Amino acid sequence: MISANNVTLRLGKRALFEEVNIKFTEGNCYGIIGANGAGKSTFLKILSGELDTTNGDIVITPGQRLSVLEQDHFKYDEYPVLDVVIMGNQRLYDIMKEKDAIYAKEDFSEEDGIRAGELETEFAEMDGWEADSNAATLLNGLGIPTELHYTLMKDLNGSEKVKVLLARALFGNPDILLLDEPTNHLDLDAIAWLEEFLINFDNTVIVVSHDRYFLNKICTHTCDIDYGKIQLYAGNYDFWYESSQLLIKQMKEANKKKEEKIKELQEFISRFSANASKSKQATSRKRALEKIELDTIKPSSRKYPYIDFRPDREIGNEVLSVEGISKTIDGVKVLDNISFNVGHDDKIAFVGGNELAKSTLFQILAGQMEPDEGTYKWGVTTSQAYFPKDFGTEFDNDYNITEWLTGYSPVKDVTYVRGFLGRMLFAGDDGVKRVKVLSGGEKVRCLLSKMMISGANCLIFDEPTNHLDMESISSLNTGLIKFPGVILFSCRDHQCVQTTANRIIEIMPNGTIIDKITTYDEYLESDEMARKRTVYTKTEDDED
Repeated sequence: MISANNVTLRLGKRALFEEVNIKFTEGNCYGIIGANGAGKSTFLKILSGELDTTNGDIVITPGQRLSVLEQDHFKYDEYPVLDVVIMGNQRLYDIMKEKDAIYAKEDFSEEDGIRAGELETEFAEMDGWEADSNAATLLNGLGIPTELHYTLMKDLNGSEKVKVLLARALFGNPDILLLDEPTNHLDLDAIAWLEEFLINFDNTVIVVSHDRYFLNKICTHTCDIDYGKIQLYAGNYDFWYESSQLLIKQMKEANKKKEEKIKELQEFISRFSANASKSKQATSRKRALEKIELDTIKPSSRKYPYIDFRPDREIGNEVLSVEGISKTIDGVKVLDNISFNVGHDDKIAFVGGNELAKSTLFQILAGQMEPDEGTYKWGVTTSQAYFPKDFGTEFDNDYNITEWLTGYSPVKDVTYVRGFLGRMLFAGDDGVKRVKVLSGGEKVRCLLSKMMISGANCLIFDEPTNHLDMESISSLNTGLIKFPGVILFSCRDHQCVQTTANRIIEIMPNGTIIDKITTYDEYLESDEMARKRTVYTKTEDDED
């Protein structure tokens, strides 16, 4: 068990947390939610001991091991992948290294033998003989193939490093597991594996995530951070939302009844306070009036942008034709003879672990890259807007936000442009902020403003939920569902994919595709074995 006792944290004059009391018990998974800046990650750092509190303390049951998902992706660059995972249980790793050092000695002494025996006993008690296989199981489950287990961390790409660090946190059955945004940079298959792992995990899990589906799947409890307080709810994210909305509704109804009673008492007092025969009753009602207190209902600190993509023209029957597209990147064929047609009602989710293939296809269809082979053709009634996964160069300039968006607007009117920015929570002086100093989430909201202002009827999104908070993801999800045009997208948010897509195209590791008209959940269920194949070759049956 881990508990926060009267925890207060002040940053200057601001109290981020005030007298927080909460217990996290064994066998439960706690989702930490709250608006950006509410202090979710900071609270995890307090629990882990990385940050000191201003007042109060954190208490962990003696003898229990706490494991944290590391955020520094370069910390272990000089270590082999398998070693990094086993380091998740530092004591076990230290024993392994000390044993190896003793056995490597040329002058092996009696003292060395005694020490080696002690280490072997402790090593066996910690299930050390299974350490390599247990670490490999975690890595394979998260999508790190066996051939990478003995390479150095510095030789992995960013997504692979994230998976290794996650495996490190999960290794060795920790008593308390702290995970800050564990689904970031994971593909949907890896997220599904992690969900099952955490559902079957018997100890304490405390997780911060913006993925609503993920929280609904794994959480037994939800901790809502708002205005420096943490309110604990029994249940997952959806239960929290329903409960919190119900509580606000009940408080408003109670206040309404109290206000009616106040009005009734005030009218009686006003009418009969000067009447001698009614003076006692008027006095009694004054006392009753003084005792009535309205419940204080604070508005949530959460802010929801308004995301609404409105095409300037309807789309015709001919939308997009892709014929035999192939592309090789750095000697690897990521797209292999891909062909498909897009209809005017299609909202297609591109899934699978081949991140580079999806991004490459989107860049080709957006006209930013040429295929090695094959062709594609957009219909004459179509117009396209593209959201790239890597958008760093988009903001490498000295424009402020208003100037930047005006450059993409068909109407060069500041008031018109600021209307779009206001919907995306850029109000007042925010409009003159320089784009190059914006946070990741702010840049994403700028790009979504650019797509809204374009009036395009075909939208291409490459991982648009990266960097967004839960409120923005929810708003984007609603905007995608309402959009009357065509959408081609990849997304790590399961709920966005499930509620938006009516067709799934999975790009396989060998660069070919599986193409099904179905929802994402139905696809996962019906093609479970196909998803797990490492190689897929299209047959004539797949053309149906």
